Amino acid sequence: MTSGSAAAAEPVWIIGVGMTKFGVRRDASVKDLTREAVAQALADAGAEMTEIDAAYFGNTCQGVLEGQVVVPGQIALRSMGFQRIPIVNVENACATAATALHQAIMHVRSGAGDMVLAVGAEKLNIDDKRRSLAVFDGGVDVHDPDGVRAVLRELGGEVEVDETAPRSTFMDIYGALARAHMKTFGTTKEHLALIASKNHGQAEHNDLAHFQEPMTVEQILAARTVTEPLTVPMCAPLTDGAAAAIVVNAAGLRRIGSRRGIRVLATSMASGTVRPLSDWERSVSRNAALAAYEQAGLGPDEVDVAEVHDASAFGELLQTELLGFCEIGSGGKFAESGATALGGGLPVNPSGGLESKGHPMGATGLAQIYELVQQLRGEVRDRQVPGARIALAENGGGMYGGEEAVAAITILGA
Repeated sequence: MTSGSAAAAEPVWIIGVGMTKFGVRRDASVKDLTREAVAQALADAGAEMTEIDAAYFGNTCQGVLEGQVVVPGQIALRSMGFQRIPIVNVENACATAATALHQAIMHVRSGAGDMVLAVGAEKLNIDDKRRSLAVFDGGVDVHDPDGVRAVLRELGGEVEVDETAPRSTFMDIYGALARAHMKTFGTTKEHLALIASKNHGQAEHNDLAHFQEPMTVEQILAARTVTEPLTVPMCAPLTDGAAAAIVVNAAGLRRIGSRRGIRVLATSMASGTVRPLSDWERSVSRNAALAAYEQAGLGPDEVDVAEVHDASAFGELLQTELLGFCEIGSGGKFAESGATALGGGLPVNPSGGLESKGHPMGATGLAQIYELVQQLRGEVRDRQVPGARIALAENGGGMYGGEEAVAAITILGA
């Protein structure tokens, strides 16, 4: 069975989630962050560590920044008491945590285990910010830098940037994509500022978010430009944090007796295809989403709440189109209508998104799941989407050929 095929007969549930405070956690190690998130997930599930049959550990940067290579998951999980079980290390760009969850779901669906842990942890803030940002340089083809630059020029033309100000390579990518979209569809910088303002405002009610201060559209437009048209508040910060989820099959659910399980309706992963850069309809995210909708047996109009990968505000705008929430090219107007805000028809990133909640690369996808599980349980209080029954998470990462190298979609049902 491929990840895009019809759903297997074996149902799967998420019975426990955990998440640390996101932000600059200088006194917390990867071990500390992992322990905090996993302990919360176990407590939330009402499960003991000894009941976990396997674990998938997501991390992207520890090897580069700390030199902890080869066995980061074993180091982090064994140090908190896990023994004997299979521990699998997962690295898949910014979609690492969603990939860990995908693998955990497949593990219990196969019957190889009944209760499996997925966890992602990342510590990006070290004393050298440029070194942390340089990690992102490896998310493209390092053997073909001229080809990467040619793709960005084809997408967004040549623009001047302040080379003295540190920035991630991926903001150059998002900037080029945004400029291409603006040229083709008339999207504006104000549309991006509206999205960023929405997300900063929603994060005000998320105690675990990196940033919790609302910002006006005017403040966002007036902020320092990272790369045109993106200003600093439109971009995700360097964030430390961890998130975890425990998934079970029917046997695991009976074993734990949980009444709070959230059903996994679909899990889909995809890589891209050779296509013209202007052919948005064939993008990797759209292909993964179509496969997920087929698995779940529903359409985008049935989704009540979504968490999408807004490493920049343009990322949210584009994903609302590719996921089928609005027509290709209309993401700016869709956001302007208020549809994606709390109280709108389809709230997107009620957590604050990556722009405000933060983006610890190896943990981001599971942080999305943490938010959506709580939304479907009705446990979020000030940012609750009333009556939410169907939730979708989109987590992408890397770049190949002008789009994400990997896209992961998860659909959950209450």
